Amino acid sequence: MCGIVGYIGKQAAAPILLDGLRRLEYRGYDSAGLCVIDKAAFNTVRRTGRVDNLRTAALPLIPTGNIGISHTRWATHGGVTDKNAHPHTSWNGRIAMVHNGVIENFAVIRRELEAKGVTFQSETDSEVLANLVAFLYETELQHQSAPGEALLRALRTSLAEVEGTYGIAIVCLDLPDVIIGAR
Repeated sequence: MCGIVGYIGKQAAAPILLDGLRRLEYRGYDSAGLCVIDKAAFNTVRRTGRVDNLRTAALPLIPTGNIGISHTRWATHGGVTDKNAHPHTSWNGRIAMVHNGVIENFAVIRRELEAKGVTFQSETDSEVLANLVAFLYETELQHQSAPGEALLRALRTSLAEVEGTYGIAIVCLDLPDVIIGAR
């Protein structure tokens, strides 16, 4: 079980995301993280342990962006480390994602993506899904698709390819005012 919180609004996202994670901490207590978009950049902080560990680390580092996603984790794939905590950012730096569930065929997809030059930072099935979406997103953009349309197509194609369960939230630097969710 994991907890996912997203926020879009006029207020600074980080304090709202942290408060939401605190309320969902019972759903995952081995690590937590958040990603806020500010000035066309992802600002991501991930920490093992309780949400208070994340709060202590994040508040001085995260600027005042008003859109973000966050996650509290109960590990299924990969150890309890900062690198395995969510959100995961794609290898190309364009997509950040949080995921609740298990992608059963992640190892096969990971090998296919690695053969195409995609690199990974974690041991998680979740990062595989983030990178699959990002890879297919780049392919869609090459076909002259608008970013919003390209991301939706990439997400739908990715979710049709994975086997398992998921609840996800995605942000993309090309769409700085959008959070996409799927389950």
